[in-house]
Amino acid sequence: MTTREIAVKHDIISLDQLEALYGQPGERALVKEIDHLNEDYQAFVRASPFVVLASVGPEGLDCSPKGDPAGFVQIIDSRTLIVPDRPGNNRLDNLRNIIVDPRVSLLFIIPGVGETLRVNGRATISADPALLARFEMRGKLPRSVILVKIERAYFHCSKAIVRSELWSASAQVARSSLPSPGAMHHRLSGGVVDGTVYDRELPQRTEAGLY
Repeated sequence: MTTREIAVKHDIISLDQLEALYGQPGERALVKEIDHLNEDYQAFVRASPFVVLASVGPEGLDCSPKGDPAGFVQIIDSRTLIVPDRPGNNRLDNLRNIIVDPRVSLLFIIPGVGETLRVNGRATISADPALLARFEMRGKLPRSVILVKIERAYFHCSKAIVRSELWSASAQVARSSLPSPGAMHHRLSGGVVDGTVYDRELPQRTEAGLY
């Protein structure tokens, strides 16, 4: 029997198998899910400077980081959020997905806090000048905003953050221990990109392109 054949014997391919392995969720895991943002969940949104937005489309999945000063995701009402789309690499992966499939999921992360907030809903993209004006930074506006109509919201416990020691200073990795952006571009381009020049110009380019 091959390694793959052995592995297949242990594949979980049905909901019955999955539930037999894990059991049912506890009551507390279920009651924390609501269809809106209550006062507690709104506090998490206002304190978060970093959100991961996941989307799905015909060409695959996308998971994009969004960051700005805490509270940059604005609460319109208990069932509606607005996320500004700042300048990036112009791939537009999540925006392309939203056009054809509005389902999105957001994960709100707060530095130093173990719990995270998960929000699922349906999104639309708007270039309404009045909405863009709400997110002016350094005299510049986002190209568009993403409006999310909330369907489910719930907080996630701190176990993943605790296990990963994400906020522990002792767990921080020295940036120099990993390939630099210039080195990666150099290899990915087959040597066309000068990695040394790229890294030297990167801090100024990043600052200039924030907004």
